[in-house]
Amino acid sequence: MREIVLGTAGHVDHGKTSLVRALTGIDTDRLKEEKKRGITIELGFAFLDLPCGHRLGIIDVPGHERFVKNMVAGATGIDLLAFVIAADEGIMPQTREHFEICRLLGVKRGLVILTKKDMVDAEWLALVQEDVRQFLAGSFLADAPMVAVSSTTGEGLDEVRKVLDTLVRTSEFSEAHGPFRLPVDRVFSMKGFGVVVTGTSISGRIGVGEDITVYPQGHTAKIRGIQVHGQDVELVEAGKRTAINIQGLDTEMIARGNMLATPGTLAPSYLLDGDFFYLSSCAKPLKNRSRVRVHIGTAEIMGRIVLLEDEELAPGSRANVQILLEEPFGAWPGDRYVVRSYSPVATIGGGGIWNGSPPKRRRFKEANSEIFGLYQEGSPEDISLLHLREAGVAGL
Repeated sequence: MREIVLGTAGHVDHGKTSLVRALTGIDTDRLKEEKKRGITIELGFAFLDLPCGHRLGIIDVPGHERFVKNMVAGATGIDLLAFVIAADEGIMPQTREHFEICRLLGVKRGLVILTKKDMVDAEWLALVQEDVRQFLAGSFLADAPMVAVSSTTGEGLDEVRKVLDTLVRTSEFSEAHGPFRLPVDRVFSMKGFGVVVTGTSISGRIGVGEDITVYPQGHTAKIRGIQVHGQDVELVEAGKRTAINIQGLDTEMIARGNMLATPGTLAPSYLLDGDFFYLSSCAKPLKNRSRVRVHIGTAEIMGRIVLLEDEELAPGSRANVQILLEEPFGAWPGDRYVVRSYSPVATIGGGGIWNGSPPKRRRFKEANSEIFGLYQEGSPEDISLLHLREAGVAGL
């Protein structure tokens, strides 16, 4: 089994980072500003060795509303969700937003952790547990294990470890086949080594000495070294927290939001075909060509949602769309994305990518329904033939 990635989610100051530190002994708050303000701003990383022998990679995301875009970047590609809610406060605004983001990103399983158990009495805890169950009803966490803990006293931590061990042993996780891909979340230079790029690998495998390409720029260079959780390795596979030392490139040639991938595998495009769900919590219909913020991988790109069959989309509705980006991105069929409104900034929807480099589609054409129907119901062979045929039409 590949390494499984656990992501945290929850409101600011609900104890996500303290929980990770109590479970693993690793402090994921690495920035001076985080230490000073007592909140997580950037993504944090840790790992936990489970009794079953598997190592669980952990991504600790920020809870503050100002850093939701960093949360989306961290939640991309997680296998298990640790949905954290403070027992003394219960469900709060970013509790709701983080949960919607995880649903939009296609997270399928996880557990609920009620932190700060030592700060409430048994009667209050029972009320919070009931409230959380009602909130999660009908969702992928409706029947998920719920554990109350105190990161201060250590109560409940062993139970969390047992639940995680059971989830990893008994769940089926898809193998991430295809080309090696790593969404870049950090780029820096080390004296004597050169450029180092970090991220969580989401598919494929790659090794030291192989070539790798930075998308969408197209720079190709050789891998000088690879580290996983701080240990030198010769080969990295999907699901691992990875640092790649690249020869021959400067830090100015790579940025957060780029994608490292096997050369020749991605076709960066300004257009994406997708399935889009507009959240029922939105106050008014979404108009065609609304300008939005598209979060995909670790990138945030301005763009427009083109409704192919309607002038507007009602809250709680789903539609076939073409996303028009203001910067090119190298997407892969099956990638998930989240959409946030331009202003004021709030999560409004998201979905999955059908085609990462489609031709421009004309609205209200019967062929659109046929094409999107094939995306949803067709065999992999039929969809591949469609991509090849349309790539020829587009002159790619």
